[in-house]
Amino acid sequence: MKMVLLQFLLLGLVVAVWPHFWLAALVLASVNSLTFLFLRQSEARQRATLRMDSQTIDPTLKIADAALPYMRHGLNEETAHKIAEIIQRIGDVPAVAITDRERILAFLGPGCERHPPGGGIVTHATKQVILTGEIKIVERRADFQCPVKDCQCPLGAVVIVPLKCRDEVVGTLKLYRTEEGPLPQIMINLAIGIAQLLGVQMELAELERQSQLAMKAELEALRAQINPHFLFNTLNTIVMFSRTNPETARRLLIRLASFFRHALKSTGHFTTLREEWDCVNTYLVLEKARFREKLRIVRSVDKSLFDYQIPILTLQPLVENAIKHGIMPKVDPGTVRIAVRRVGNEMAVEIADDGVGIPPEVLPKIFTPGFGSGSGVGLSNVNERLKGLFGENYGLQVTSEPNKGTVVQFRIPLAKQLSESKEGGALEAKSVNR
Repeated sequence: MKMVLLQFLLLGLVVAVWPHFWLAALVLASVNSLTFLFLRQSEARQRATLRMDSQTIDPTLKIADAALPYMRHGLNEETAHKIAEIIQRIGDVPAVAITDRERILAFLGPGCERHPPGGGIVTHATKQVILTGEIKIVERRADFQCPVKDCQCPLGAVVIVPLKCRDEVVGTLKLYRTEEGPLPQIMINLAIGIAQLLGVQMELAELERQSQLAMKAELEALRAQINPHFLFNTLNTIVMFSRTNPETARRLLIRLASFFRHALKSTGHFTTLREEWDCVNTYLVLEKARFREKLRIVRSVDKSLFDYQIPILTLQPLVENAIKHGIMPKVDPGTVRIAVRRVGNEMAVEIADDGVGIPPEVLPKIFTPGFGSGSGVGLSNVNERLKGLFGENYGLQVTSEPNKGTVVQFRIPLAKQLSESKEGGALEAKSVNR
């Protein structure tokens, strides 16, 4: 605009000196000014278009859109390979690798032949990211600290970003360059953005899986509580006592009604340890009436934990498993020990028996869904529920030795205290053999 005003000022001076040329000069100046304004507006529109295009063409969003169908299925070799292909193609990255906490799930680009999928993580830089949960940028080939010998590594620099699901590191995403030196900021931002999107999708997939598992677990748990074999065997025991000891038969009927009442009113994922312990006690009284001297129960529970939460139908299935698969096949009498105690900020549970034990070839299969006999809640179901509610580190720990017995342990964080315990902190430890 200043240029236009200056041109009109010069035009006025020219007309004052040469009045006969004012018309031609005026026309030329007007045409020049209009041309100048048109060019300025065209340039401004072009710059705006370029800015808009640079903002909308975001490789992270393109990658997210293309990888979304695979992200929903969690992190495994198949999905990792598909996602790595998408990242490499859209992000124009020379090499891409995706790992879980222990293995390489996918590696595409130069150097992949030395680090195939399924192999263990070997570079110290990747292990450090998994351990710390922090981003690591390596600008020199020597800083990879790769122990693979006789390898002329074609890669020069890498950004390693942790993959997190529910704030836990479950793997890493690595974007490589073949040249050594500082990585472009756009490449670092791309890695961070993709890792965040992967983490969100894995969390959504895990929530969906756990929701389905929880519903299935509740149905199976309820069905296990109304196990026909358990019901028929208990009723037969009560019928037997009704002839010889009617008072005992009456007490057992009351216990059986209480047991089913607890099963039918149980809703949600959690109950108090007090209610779960009452359910276990009721179940044990009924089983003790059946097996008499063949079954011995030793219980130890910290009463100060009674008002803390525990996943519903967790203790009873494990006790049932110990009696059914540990003590019943044994010729001699057997003992089941149940202990619940506080360890730091966690509740620790141990259920041990001196029964027949689990053969070494069978032990690795006990967490396979559907493995074993009977319609009760299996070890696999309880194990999956614990890990789903509290994390991978909170599953069942099982040790067993043939003809010596089995020990099942688990721990859970001390959850919200529902009410103040009226029992105090005394430790109850007694043997129940009546």
